Amino acid sequence: MAGVSVEPYREITFDADGDVNTRQRDRLAELDVTDLVMFAHGWNSNRSVATRMYDRFYAPFPGLLTDSPGVRLGYAGIVWPSIRFADEPIPDFDRSAVPAADAGPGLDQHTRQALAEAFPGREQIVERLAELLDARPEEVAAFEEFGVLVRRLAGVSGGGLVAVHGSDASDMEAEALPRMLYDDTLTVCRDFAAALAETGAAEPEPLPAAQALSFGGGLKKVWNGAKELLRQATYYEMKRRAGTVGRLGLGPLLGQLARSSPSMRVHLVGHSQGARLVAFALRGLPGDVRNVKSVTLLQGAFSHYAFAGRLPHAVGSGGALRGMERRVDGPVVACYSRHDSALGVIYPLASRLAGDSAGVVGLGGKWGAIGFGGIQAVRDTPVLTLAQALRDGVPGSGCVNVDAAAVVRRGGPPSGAHSDILHAELARVVVAAGRMGG
Repeated sequence: MAGVSVEPYREITFDADGDVNTRQRDRLAELDVTDLVMFAHGWNSNRSVATRMYDRFYAPFPGLLTDSPGVRLGYAGIVWPSIRFADEPIPDFDRSAVPAADAGPGLDQHTRQALAEAFPGREQIVERLAELLDARPEEVAAFEEFGVLVRRLAGVSGGGLVAVHGSDASDMEAEALPRMLYDDTLTVCRDFAAALAETGAAEPEPLPAAQALSFGGGLKKVWNGAKELLRQATYYEMKRRAGTVGRLGLGPLLGQLARSSPSMRVHLVGHSQGARLVAFALRGLPGDVRNVKSVTLLQGAFSHYAFAGRLPHAVGSGGALRGMERRVDGPVVACYSRHDSALGVIYPLASRLAGDSAGVVGLGGKWGAIGFGGIQAVRDTPVLTLAQALRDGVPGSGCVNVDAAAVVRRGGPPSGAHSDILHAELARVVVAAGRMGG
């Protein structure tokens, strides 16, 4: 396929409801390979960006299998409707390769277009949000209007998002964003502005909160936080879609593939919300299917308690994927990095419960992401350095954490190293997890 140098390569497209392109599905089943690596993107505004990422990530694989003559490796790129704000840096991509914009409160044209495509029929809402972000009015009423518009864009009604998203989210994730959207908008935006300042994406607001609220001034910089609220609200919808596509789309497809190609070994890889997609595919696998031989999560943008049998802070509750690692005939490997500020700073804040007494810093223990600290609260989960994983391999089953900070370390604010995944070392982790190498 044009744009991808490895062969054989297939593209698999899902819509927001998890419906697959049937022609592409049938072509996938025709592959004569022993092993198939399937990669789901996270950030993405169009197919061409995803294809470029797949081409770069897959490039080292043929060289890693030169000592394995019995392995015939196939490749697949999963394309699903998600969104990337153009101010997020992508290491190793030329600026001409993807739309880019300077960080700040405004919405560039590329991001406006991406939002309009992601939320069809709500173009006027997008334009009004953009007007407010450009004007940065210093009135509390403007923030209240912004909050109302964000809720309308996300399709939030009086019933909140719990009923909509609860089926493919953990209990705590289902509760978190509705609270974020329904809390006082100015307060939420102020919290996000402070978090952005911590990542280096924006300067902190100079006035104390009480003074700013009393005099109505000093609020221009809080609009940086308003843009982050919009980003997180739209990303929550992408997060919901990732769960839906995984559970209702990819999982059943893997079941069909097990029937049509019973000897084919499948290896799932996902980045960011794409990691959520491939993880939730395990919930959609038919119970007797054992063709998934490894799952590798790269900077996974979902709860580090997703696989937990019991949540440390909620007795009697477990993660949304508790026990799902047992559906993999091999390991579930989580690669994470402390240099990922999108997951280390912004994600915990966006995921916190309303009324949590913790400040902006220190929320990660309860509301952290897999891509920042690995899988948590799963018994006997080993923690390996990247060097150890590459030297000794990874265990053959269960959850495994790999600290990839040695290579996942580059990227500017606000997301840090979240998208710094195009490394041969991470390709080697996938090969090791799937026991494909000689």
